Amino acid sequence: MTLQQLHYFLAAIEHGTLSKAAELLNVAQPTLSDQIIRLEESMGTTLFIRTNRKLMLTEAGRRLQPFAQATITASRQGYEAVQSVRELKGGVASFGTFGTAHHYFLTDLIKEFRTRFPEMKVKIVGNNSSEIAEAVSRGELEAGLVMIPLNERNLAVSEPVWSARVGYISAEPSRVERPKTIEEIADAPLILTEARWNTSDSIRTTLTARAEKAGVILNPIIEVDHQQTGFELAAQGVGDVIASQPILHQLGYADRLGWTPLDPPLYEVFAFIHRYDAPLSASTRVLIQMMRDHLARIQRRYAHLDSDTHSAERHGDDTRDIP
Repeated sequence: MTLQQLHYFLAAIEHGTLSKAAELLNVAQPTLSDQIIRLEESMGTTLFIRTNRKLMLTEAGRRLQPFAQATITASRQGYEAVQSVRELKGGVASFGTFGTAHHYFLTDLIKEFRTRFPEMKVKIVGNNSSEIAEAVSRGELEAGLVMIPLNERNLAVSEPVWSARVGYISAEPSRVERPKTIEEIADAPLILTEARWNTSDSIRTTLTARAEKAGVILNPIIEVDHQQTGFELAAQGVGDVIASQPILHQLGYADRLGWTPLDPPLYEVFAFIHRYDAPLSASTRVLIQMMRDHLARIQRRYAHLDSDTHSAERHGDDTRDIP
């Protein structure tokens, strides 16, 4: 039994004769007749009583008719549902991003997407990269933008699409006069963010590994979840934080806090992820391309920070007052 056979079966019922059904379907009558015979053979019984004037349904044909109609309707609805997503005329684009993405581009991105595709819904989840990766791995989100590297094995990872240098941040100028080693960080009044993800956050695990290699222990005086909280505490002189230059500027703390790079350098590197066994929908592909454009603009906006930092390191300058 095929969808085509059921389609021909219903057309024959509607138009009363095989010749009329074939004419309106724009197929040869022998082709249509052959498919209905094949349908009857698969059912093991006849579906029509063939008369000189009009087809008449058998009892088997009458019983099949509602199921054939339901099958054709479901097939059409399934096709339309897929096409609406392919053509960005319906459905939901679900995506996950790292926790501070909303400080950079999410509002503009969502507004642009909805303006271009008003019939599409958008679900964007912002969380620690490790949780976003787990959600994509489980199929709860179609794709994500996360900090790499990752532990999940069933994820396809794009090339890096954005990076930012990580450094030491303090309200005390003397603490940011030169690049900070892991030994100095271990002795500092440290505030660490991403408290809930202390064993899976990429930056925290890298710092912990560096400390173990150097034979020191990171012993923060405060741990909080959100970077904004850490920055505000640092601005009030409670302690110092580890973060990138772009987020320092994006959150508006560059005039109150100084920044110096880590020694050796450490970067946040971000990439897109999705499951190997799940091809991306058209809506998510478009969303990713739009996100690439936003990230490229952000990278250009803050490119001068890294070049200024390299210059300051070469000349021993204080990098606190980068504009």
